[in-house]
Amino acid sequence: MDEDGPAHRFSVTPAVELLVLAAALATALASYFIIAGTDAPQRLLEPPLVALLLVANLVPGIALLMLLGRRVAMRRAARSPVGGGGRLHVRLVALFSIVAAVPMLLVTIFASLLFQYGVQFWYSDQARGMLENATALAQSSYARQLNRWQEATVTMAADMSGYLQEKSLQGPDFSGFFLQQVYYRSLSEGALFKVTPQGDIQTFAIVNPYEIDFARQVTPAAIAELRAGKTAVVTVTGERIQTITMLPGSDELFLYAGRVEDTKLLSGQTVRANEVLKSYRSLLARSRRLQLTFNAALLLISLLIVGIAVWIALAVADRLVRPVGELVDAARRVEGGDLTARVPDPRSRDEVGTLARAFNQMTGRLEEQNTELVTANGQLESRRALIEAVMAGVSAGVIATGRDRTITITNDSASGLLGTGIGSGNLVGRKLVDVAPELDAMLDSGDREAIVEVGQAGDVRTLAVRIARPATGPILTFDDITQQLLDQRRAAWSDVARRIAHEIKNPLTPIQLAAERLQRRYGAKTEMQDGTFSRLTDTIIRQVGDLRRMVDEFSSFARMPKPVFREESLVDAARQALFLHEVAHPSIGFHLVQDDPGLTLVCDRRQIGQALTNIVKNAVEAIETRGEPGGSVTMTLTEAGNCVSIAVADTGIGLPADRDRIVEPYVTTRARGTGLGLAIVKKIIEEHCGTIGFSDRPGGGTLVTMIFDAKALAALDQGASAPELAGEGQLHTMTRNRT
Repeated sequence: MDEDGPAHRFSVTPAVELLVLAAALATALASYFIIAGTDAPQRLLEPPLVALLLVANLVPGIALLMLLGRRVAMRRAARSPVGGGGRLHVRLVALFSIVAAVPMLLVTIFASLLFQYGVQFWYSDQARGMLENATALAQSSYARQLNRWQEATVTMAADMSGYLQEKSLQGPDFSGFFLQQVYYRSLSEGALFKVTPQGDIQTFAIVNPYEIDFARQVTPAAIAELRAGKTAVVTVTGERIQTITMLPGSDELFLYAGRVEDTKLLSGQTVRANEVLKSYRSLLARSRRLQLTFNAALLLISLLIVGIAVWIALAVADRLVRPVGELVDAARRVEGGDLTARVPDPRSRDEVGTLARAFNQMTGRLEEQNTELVTANGQLESRRALIEAVMAGVSAGVIATGRDRTITITNDSASGLLGTGIGSGNLVGRKLVDVAPELDAMLDSGDREAIVEVGQAGDVRTLAVRIARPATGPILTFDDITQQLLDQRRAAWSDVARRIAHEIKNPLTPIQLAAERLQRRYGAKTEMQDGTFSRLTDTIIRQVGDLRRMVDEFSSFARMPKPVFREESLVDAARQALFLHEVAHPSIGFHLVQDDPGLTLVCDRRQIGQALTNIVKNAVEAIETRGEPGGSVTMTLTEAGNCVSIAVADTGIGLPADRDRIVEPYVTTRARGTGLGLAIVKKIIEEHCGTIGFSDRPGGGTLVTMIFDAKALAALDQGASAPELAGEGQLHTMTRNRT
């Protein structure tokens, strides 16, 4: 029922409320026509139909009550300082309504079906037949009892008639015979009499133990019925069953017989059976009304329960929102800077009261701490200003961190040395691992001094770091010694290269001249006899040439000129490097893949060409070393953002196990290699603000990747002002030995 939720959620609008109201009215009208239009209005409706009509009217009724409660809740929420669009009120109303409605619906359906199926039997044809049969049985029992004594009297009259045909009424045995007949038939009394024309009764024999007034028991109407041809007349007087019949063969003698019985029991059962049957038939006439009345009562009670639940939900929501509103008001005052805000002291000790007391304690503590912080901040600002003034004049980088390694103090030198490109003020509050993971790893090692390299791509710096570890957190100071180490290494390797070149070059020329002179003077004479002399002198000359090339590499490494940066076509340099080897090795396939045909880079074209030539030569030598025909070398040029990448992939023998040292000077795995080829390439790449990496090519071979920072190189562009170095200081194309 929350209409402030996301757009995809169902929202309640006035149109929805009207739709629910229309559905409720339509359901009520349809129920009326269904009930009024059924045949046999005196019979019960089917229980499932009635239960369905009950639920069909109950559901929209509950929905109307919930919508009414929602409207009331939203009006109350509009007056509350909490805000939120009254969603708490609405949710509580929906929750209480659902909690009350769901079990109530189930109970209502169960009660309706249970009642209807329970009473359906009593309104069925079986129940009606059972009651009618019971009434008929009572009546039949009563009639059989009367018929029994009637038959006994008629049989006695027949016996008396047969006796009188043989004997006289005045005979001495008649009285005994008459008494015997009364006794044998279990009669309580009897009399043989005659009715005179005057209506008087003349008795010939009588048995009257109860001393009743016999004359009053014989009525003229009964005599008239007997004379009219009726066999016997049976009457019930009090507890006595009386039977009068005419003796066969005589129209004057009559027999009276009486039997004392509990006639009230027999007649009462019959009367009660008739009354029950009459009441049942009356109930049948009212069965439909009783069924509808019961279900209507269920409907009203169910709606009343839901209404009470909605009212309770509103009351509970008001009680919950009131203290929450006070808390919200106080919190907004605190947000505005008023730390004296408090909520009224709660009278209850429930969760809301505990929250209110905790809020008051919190604001009180905040007020105290705020006062202390204002004082402390004043002192800290004075100290910070002094520290920043001192650190601003220090060339070394300084970073102070907390115990959690969050930067608290730094200077501009630290930001510049780390190459973050972020001002020192913006470093404060950041984690050291995010700014300089190398320095963070040094803290883990526990060392107090170390040399670390930081940075990425072409901006790698070597820092001499010192660490102090006070209780407040580590303090790091560091200086950039990158150029110092680079100069030392270059000076050392250049000195080694000069010494080797000097020591080797001196004896090479005499050796070569001597071998050539021997070959010219004695070659023709010995050729006719034996070719050994010629082969030996050729070997000496060839080996001297190899040694001379090695010396030239040493000299080149020692005298590496400073690069001249201009904007050059990188595609042309790549094509030239591939073309030189394509002519010499036609069996190998050379391929150039480029994203931009006009790709350019600010560089020294001679040095970049030298580096590419050495790398391609290494690739060719790796393919030849593999000893299989064919093979390919693919050079790929790509540009992404400020980075230009050159990737050279070959199908050769791949990288050696000690691949991390292949770019160090004088490190080689070749018998005839000097180990300076990749060292020269690495030096050229680094001077061009780039990095070089080696990896295995998928499917076999090697992948060499060179990445240049085009933005940094663009800043070094010398343009037309750069001097031309043709003929002087030009680097010879160096042959590189693959390690």
